[in-house]
Amino acid sequence: MDTQEIERMGSTLLERGLTIAVAEADTAGYVGHLLCSPPGASRYFPGGIIAYASDSKTRVLGVRRETAKGHGSVSREMAVEMAQRARELIGTDIGISTTGIAGPTGGSADRPVGTFWVALSAKDGTELAREHRWESDDRMANKERASDVALRLVEQYLGL
Repeated sequence: MDTQEIERMGSTLLERGLTIAVAEADTAGYVGHLLCSPPGASRYFPGGIIAYASDSKTRVLGVRRETAKGHGSVSREMAVEMAQRARELIGTDIGISTTGIAGPTGGSADRPVGTFWVALSAKDGTELAREHRWESDDRMANKERASDVALRLVEQYLGL
């Protein structure tokens, strides 16, 4: 997503009086970095949480241990709960999350490197989640792709 698209998203959030928070695992703050790129972003983006390790997801974000044990760190359930918790903890209208396997190592047969789940949770009850699998072990490229997908999910929610 380019700078103009992010600025348009920020303007739309401001016009609608909406705020957004992030919970990021393997993107490690990249989504938040992009969201706060435009000047004045603090008016719609108060912050986020980087919960990289599984323990951080449960201890810091408050994701239920049952979610981690029953579905794993890279799952729809984990991504949705991370987005919900970010929204609730930071007190925003929208929460978005990313969790995945950036690479070049760490994948498995059912969750290979390049697998990411991205989710959005809104105060109005909307929940969106998408799985993406890129056949790449390029760590930074996978982080950038997952971050773009997260922001596209916000665009979808806003109807942009």
